Amino acid sequence: MDSIRSWWERYSFQTVVVTAGIGLAWFIRQTQGVAIMETYQFLSRPFQSSVSKQELLQDAQVRELRYRLTELESQNQRMKELLKVRVTPKDVGVWATVIGRGADSWWNQILIGKGSNDGIKPGAVVVAPGGLVGRVTHVSPNTSQILLISDPNSQVGVVVSRSRFSGMLKGQSQNTATIDFFERDPDVKVGDIVHTSQFSTLFPENVPVGRIKSINLDKQPAPEAIVEFSTPLGLLDYVEVYPFQEKL
Repeated sequence: MDSIRSWWERYSFQTVVVTAGIGLAWFIRQTQGVAIMETYQFLSRPFQSSVSKQELLQDAQVRELRYRLTELESQNQRMKELLKVRVTPKDVGVWATVIGRGADSWWNQILIGKGSNDGIKPGAVVVAPGGLVGRVTHVSPNTSQILLISDPNSQVGVVVSRSRFSGMLKGQSQNTATIDFFERDPDVKVGDIVHTSQFSTLFPENVPVGRIKSINLDKQPAPEAIVEFSTPLGLLDYVEVYPFQEKL
């Protein structure tokens, strides 16, 4: 008994610290870091912008309309018939609430509260105010998992509306992505609008993606541009899901 008491007096502080650390790690794992995220939001609130989420979403909707108008003007300049343009079939979409996203994968995936019982299937396209969000990868009867276009594993064929130069967009786990252009000397400018390409196999064409933020024409092996998404992917509360048949 004396030896136990002596050991406890000597190592009690270390034991308490280790036990508390293990307990905290278990709690964080079980809650997927939600508590840390909430604490961070609370402590950083005084330093955050006073712009409300509703204002940001409204701004995203305005950007989406402007980007769609830019695309239509570009098509008119190329003498396309309006009836031949494939547009987003919003009338068949399913609206769903975002019910989950991991603290360690905030920009990679989201979970929505609709699934196969609501007609959602893997491969469905997901949009929100502003434009493209991602695509459905896994479906259960009442939930669906969405791979965001900001995920580094996501690749989207895109085109610059003004010049029609195309490339491959890849996520960066933030509200921007990179475009690797297929051409060696693409006609692209800061501020240019970017849409999904008609050559994309996973997404329909003409869905707004974002605008060019910066350009690096000297990047090897292909010129690169940074695109700022038109949809605030970090603030998603709800999305619209509609079916899409993958192009062969």
